[in-house]
Amino acid sequence: MDKLNIATKGALSLVFIIAFAAVVLYILNNNLSSKELGLDGRVLIYAFVFLIGGIALFYFGFKWLREKLLIESIPTSKIRSLAMGIVEVFGEVIPAEDKLLRSPFTNKDCVYYEYSIQERRGSGKNSRWVTIRHDKNFYHFFVEDETGEVLVDPDGANIDIPFTFTYNSGLFKDPPKEVQNFLKSEGLSFEGFFGINKTMKFEEKALVPNKKVYIMGEAGDNPFVEEATSQKGVKDVMIQKGKNEKFFYISTKPEKEVLKGMGLKAYVGIALGILFIVGSLIVIFAFFNFL
Repeated sequence: MDKLNIATKGALSLVFIIAFAAVVLYILNNNLSSKELGLDGRVLIYAFVFLIGGIALFYFGFKWLREKLLIESIPTSKIRSLAMGIVEVFGEVIPAEDKLLRSPFTNKDCVYYEYSIQERRGSGKNSRWVTIRHDKNFYHFFVEDETGEVLVDPDGANIDIPFTFTYNSGLFKDPPKEVQNFLKSEGLSFEGFFGINKTMKFEEKALVPNKKVYIMGEAGDNPFVEEATSQKGVKDVMIQKGKNEKFFYISTKPEKEVLKGMGLKAYVGIALGILFIVGSLIVIFAFFNFL
């Protein structure tokens, strides 16, 4: 993996240097000044904004690429033959000791849920969505394949699952009864002045029993040995967020889809990052007549 990291960093650095050098040479060869480029103070501000955005895109693009390469370098293990360290498994979600949560908007039995409540505030061009509540909850659960099952602690994982519920309420459109009950229990209301409905958005994700999941994390010591040994075929192992390798990922997508999505994000992020960084640096250098 270290060799992959070194090779990737080297390739990306080379691409960046070539792109930057090509644009600089073009401007120098054509003797373009800041006036000829039509630059003013506002353009300089935009250039710095794009520079920051480009650095962020490049960073996250490289991060996603590293995660993609890590997934590709780790083979999927059968649970019965798990070894300590970074592992990759695929199986069904099984509640631990029948511990289940109820998702807030759909009342689904689940081992993990996440929800958000947003409200549209302001008017016209100044209107925006404001998150007024965002929370998640989870229980430990087992993942089971044809060879056995292992305990999973999802705390700290990047949990990539689809929405189980989305709803927009507004004028003459009340939220469903389950949502109204939840709002009431949380001391919130979907109504504003004179009982007029607010414009709100409700979203929920839930990881339900028997759902197939792909997991990459660290197989380490199981602190709940008694709990685990009460389940058939479970070793003293728990998949969790690692101390050294922080990448911990849970998804309802199969590995091929996970890799495809990560690859697309990585390459788009890196390409746009390089484009924004090079373009903004050219503008900044030209503005101060450094070129």
